[in-house]
Amino acid sequence: MSGFTVPDQSGRLAVVTGANSGIGRETAHRLATAGVEVVLAVRDTRKGHTAAAGIRSTTPDARLHVEELDLSRLASVTDFARRLTARGRPVDLLVNNAGVMAVPTRHTTADGYELQFGTNHLGHFALTGRLLPLLAAGDHPRVVTLSSGTHHVGRIDFDDLQSERRYGANRAYAQSKLATLMFADELQRRSDRHGWGLLSAAAHPGATHTNLQSAGPSLGRDRTQIPFVTRLTMRIPGFWQDVDQGALPTLYAATSPDAAGAQYYGPSGPFGLTGQPAVARKSRRARDASVAERLWQESERLTGITYPRSAVPAGR
Repeated sequence: MSGFTVPDQSGRLAVVTGANSGIGRETAHRLATAGVEVVLAVRDTRKGHTAAAGIRSTTPDARLHVEELDLSRLASVTDFARRLTARGRPVDLLVNNAGVMAVPTRHTTADGYELQFGTNHLGHFALTGRLLPLLAAGDHPRVVTLSSGTHHVGRIDFDDLQSERRYGANRAYAQSKLATLMFADELQRRSDRHGWGLLSAAAHPGATHTNLQSAGPSLGRDRTQIPFVTRLTMRIPGFWQDVDQGALPTLYAATSPDAAGAQYYGPSGPFGLTGQPAVARKSRRARDASVAERLWQESERLTGITYPRSAVPAGR
C-alpha cells in the first residue's frame, strides 16, 4: 500500500459526512480530484460552502453539492435521505466520517441519546439504512465508516449505552468508536447474507491534526480546550501527521481495488499513529460477532430504522 494514489473514479457519486473540515474535507477534495461527484453532507452549510470553494480553488472542475445533515438529529437524517432519494441518483460511495470526540460533560442528541454514541454511531447507522436503496443501486457500492484506535479500550455497555449511570468523556468516545467498527463489520455480513452488493470497510486516521482534538473537549466551555495529553504529544516529533496523510486509510478503503469488505485500515507506522495505509488490528471485543448482532438490533430499536432482512432493497 506504500505511496497510495487514489485511482480514477470518474462517474461515481459519493456522500461524505463532516466534509467541511479535517479528514472529511480532505477526503472530499481527493475524491473530487479523482473525478467523483461529491455531496458534502454538513451540519453547517455556510462552512460547507466555504469548504467547497476551497476545493474548487485547486480543483476548478470539481462537482460538489453542499447538503445539510445533522447526525445528532434523526429527523435531519431522514430529511437528507429523502432529498437524495427524490433525485433518484444511485450512491456509489458513502463515507461515514463525521464525529464528535471527548465531550467533557454528558450532552444528548435531539433524540435524547448520549451525544458521542448518538452522533458517531446511531446517526451513521440511521443514515446508512436510509440510503441503502440508493447504495444497492450503485456501481460496486462501498460504505466506509470511521473508527479510531481508541476503540481498543472501548466496551459496549448494554446496561448503560447512553452513559446515564456513569459518564466519562473518553469512555463514551471509545464505546462510540468501537460501535462504528462493529457496525462496519456487521454491515458486510448482512450485505453478504442478503445480497445487497455492498463492500463495507472501516478506517482510522491515527494521530492526525484536525479540529476534532479541540471541538469536542471545548463543547460547553468558554474557550478552546485541548487535552493535556494531546498538547504533550504534539511536542514529540513524528507523533502526529497532517490531514493529507491522515485521510489515506479512508481513501484506500473507499477507492482501492485491493480493499476488502469487513477490513479495517489505518496508518502503517508505530502504534498505528502515522504512515501509509495498511491493515489495522481490531480489538478482541471488536471481533465479537454476537455483540455486533445485539448492537445492530438495539440500534434498529433506538433509531426506528429497520434494515431489510432478506430481499435486496428496492432500486437495485
